[in-house]
Amino acid sequence: METSFKRAEMSDIEILMEFIREFCEVDQHPFDDSSIRVALEKIVRDDSLGRVWLVQHNSQAIGYIVLTFGYSLEYRGREAVIDEIYIRESYQGQGIGKRAIEFVEEVSPSLEIKVLHLEVERENTAAQNFYRKVGFEAQDSYLMTKWIAT
Repeated sequence: METSFKRAEMSDIEILMEFIREFCEVDQHPFDDSSIRVALEKIVRDDSLGRVWLVQHNSQAIGYIVLTFGYSLEYRGREAVIDEIYIRESYQGQGIGKRAIEFVEEVSPSLEIKVLHLEVERENTAAQNFYRKVGFEAQDSYLMTKWIAT
């Protein structure tokens, strides 16, 4: 059983949209096909925004990872957020998520990333426990969000 990571291309948009739809259902987030598609196509085309990879198991796509870039004086340079990571349920619990996090850590130096962040739902204690096991730590600060009308 081999896990691999394929950099997403425009030809992968439909399978990525399928995975994102599934992910939104699991986390009970709204899914708006047109706005998500626009944002996904933009990050796949524009290297300055981040990276998207398909997670593959025995050459079959089973999930995805989205890494977005920012810059921080506090963290001394480029920071990245694991914006989304999704592995289909039938493949969870097999070490694939751990391998996906390790992959992101391995490619981070080549992308000049100094620190990785991620967001997890407060109620999702299983995910919190997993992220702690792979080295993420809770911070004393809170992520606060304000949507900007466009």
